[in-house]
Amino acid sequence: MHPLRGITMKLASVTLFMGMSSAIKAVSDHIPTGEAVFFRASCALPVILVWLVARGEFPQGLRVRSPFGHVLRGLLGTSGMACGFAGLGFLPLPEVTAIGYAAPLLTVIFAALLLGEQVRRFRISAVGLGMIGVMIVLAPDLSGLFGQGDSRATTGALIVLVGAVFSALAQVWVRRLVMTEKVSAIVFFFGVSSTLLSLLTLPFGWVWPTPTEAALLVSTGVTGGAGQILLTSSYREADASLIAPFEYASMVLALAVGYFVFAEVPGWGTLAGAAIIVTAGLLIIWRERQLGLERARQRRAMTPLG
Repeated sequence: MHPLRGITMKLASVTLFMGMSSAIKAVSDHIPTGEAVFFRASCALPVILVWLVARGEFPQGLRVRSPFGHVLRGLLGTSGMACGFAGLGFLPLPEVTAIGYAAPLLTVIFAALLLGEQVRRFRISAVGLGMIGVMIVLAPDLSGLFGQGDSRATTGALIVLVGAVFSALAQVWVRRLVMTEKVSAIVFFFGVSSTLLSLLTLPFGWVWPTPTEAALLVSTGVTGGAGQILLTSSYREADASLIAPFEYASMVLALAVGYFVFAEVPGWGTLAGAAIIVTAGLLIIWRERQLGLERARQRRAMTPLG
């Protein structure tokens, strides 16, 4: 294990994903969401293939035992991605990022309901705290539901929240999928399924991108694919409990990019809600680490000596 290398990879992946989101936001006024998903997915495939070849996992790493499992993972993950991309056209980048943090909180709930994972009182309390933070971020936007505020912001907030639900369901399904499928197959066929699913939106009016837009769209695939590889690799270099908290560096990047690139100044509600969500996420990670250490101590105590 190489903790520093793992942390570096995690931070690099977070940076690349933020670059991807920024590029999507930059073209969102002109490029339809389905078209953006197509470029993100299809342009990532060559990057992933090179990675698989370099690791000696092509083509044997692409063997599939559960085709339906990959199809369902593709439907859930692509829906989450599409909602996230669409939301970037409605809301500031920091706000989309903050609402997106609802996904790991919802994953805890769905894992308990669908996989039967045991969720103790501490983790449920942390999830509840995090969802309060999400509601604080959403509150100004949801006022549009009652005839007040900006209806466009309300639409964007609901889309991003639905995307978080799909992303959480996708993560829960991946937990089940890894029991029978290799990670390389899951990563590759998600790219394939996202590409094919996005083509279904072609009749709804794709547009011809300008050279600048085309470059940005291609970059979303390259940065997204590279970010996915770095994220996967980071968990091979260090414990998940050490790596996971660095995901929240994306909030710092979102604030910086939003301010300096898109001239977006987040409100106090967004900042306060994001702080609560991050705190809740860190509490869950800390608790999982404590439980992991406790289980390790119990295993050592049960190991016979001599």
